[in-house]
Amino acid sequence: MGGFNISPYLTPTGLDDIVDRLVPELQNRGVYPSEYAGTTLLEHLGLDPELP
Repeated sequence: MGGFNISPYLTPTGLDDIVDRLVPELQNRGVYPSEYAGTTLLEHLGLDPELP
């Protein structure tokens, strides 16, 4: 499971480069998801949404 946490005060510029260039390259390399497993956060995390 991958993801990014980007703080605007640390990266006031360059967000477009991350979205337009880095993420697609990581997806091409198979290390960042291009689709998610389900429709809920639990499913995205690989957890059974039916468990209490």
